[in-house]
Amino acid sequence: MMSALRFNSMHFMPYAHLPANQKDHKSLWVDFSNKHYDPDKGHDLYQRYLKELVLADQLGFDAVVVNEHHNTVYSMMPAPNLIAAAIIPQTKNVRICVWGTPPNLMMPNRLAEEYAMLDVMSGGRLEVAFPLGTGMEYWANPANPATARDRFKESLKIILQAWHEDGPTKHFGQHYTYRFLNPWPRPMQKPNPPCYIVGTGSPETIEIAAQLGFGYASVFVTKARAKELNESLRERAAHYGFTIRPEQLPILNFVYVAETQERAEQEYIPHLQRFFEDYLRTSPQYLAPPGYLSVDQLKVRAAAADKMHGGFNFEMLNQAFFISVGTPEKVANDMGSWCDEMQTTHLNCVTHVADMPHWKAVKNLTLLAEEVFPRLRSRTGAGQRIAAE
Repeated sequence: MMSALRFNSMHFMPYAHLPANQKDHKSLWVDFSNKHYDPDKGHDLYQRYLKELVLADQLGFDAVVVNEHHNTVYSMMPAPNLIAAAIIPQTKNVRICVWGTPPNLMMPNRLAEEYAMLDVMSGGRLEVAFPLGTGMEYWANPANPATARDRFKESLKIILQAWHEDGPTKHFGQHYTYRFLNPWPRPMQKPNPPCYIVGTGSPETIEIAAQLGFGYASVFVTKARAKELNESLRERAAHYGFTIRPEQLPILNFVYVAETQERAEQEYIPHLQRFFEDYLRTSPQYLAPPGYLSVDQLKVRAAAADKMHGGFNFEMLNQAFFISVGTPEKVANDMGSWCDEMQTTHLNCVTHVADMPHWKAVKNLTLLAEEVFPRLRSRTGAGQRIAAE
């Protein structure tokens, strides 16, 4: 076990009130009508979800994580920077992680400014991850998916230039032109807040992370694939003169803790099923708009989409993905094994899924903080003492 384990609480902020006929819809992304959205219910959910994120800070989590999606019940965070700004004055210690806004879907100087604002407002607690964005986002945005990766790379260059260089500077690129790149404010953390690339393992995005020395957060890939991606990033980063540290490789995991194994499964699995069967449900068409993927990657993603949405099998998912449901001891053992296997110290825990009620989220957060994390930290301490001796 490696030292300095870190525990995040990630929240998708889903719209929990699906209509009775939602199974009739092939996808709950892109074209699922917003007539099903009730602002009064949405207001109540925002208030509840913010309380859950603030509770993570009060319980001693190391970070809270928010992210961006559009046109879907999966998430009510089309603008996660607004959620981050709402969390900052209500928290004291947690890192504020926006993982994140696709920089190629907005003006990169604007994103550099907003992140700098959040970093200064939080006293230097911000972390950011840059996704290319799911294929579904491109149906909700006028950006051409065929130029997505080129715009992505150019956007990152502009953001880092805005943060690192005294302005005004200039940028004349293929997709963006800035005669006066001179953002106020600038980040508190120097040279910039910790940065990651987030994705599902495209070789192109791994290469970008390696070139910049960024961390990489793989999402919705199997344990075996996540390990391959971590090894690939370490190898490619070394080629560019960077050493990837264990904390730069967060594990996205789904966890739920209860007093007994039976109770944990009874309380959690129905919500996990709803998450995989309904909230993630989309179609290969929306997942891969024309030009978004190479031909090889298009074949891989289309096949994965059919498998992901072809029916819920908890045992299969539990074996393939980073999922742990059970007693504090079981969850601690699973988390420890994941860290050892993946050579990471960074656990990004999804502590709420789908239509999970507030009391279960509170229970999960509390038992994780009070029963699971101390077990892992005590084992880490013992390991350090043995190594020192």
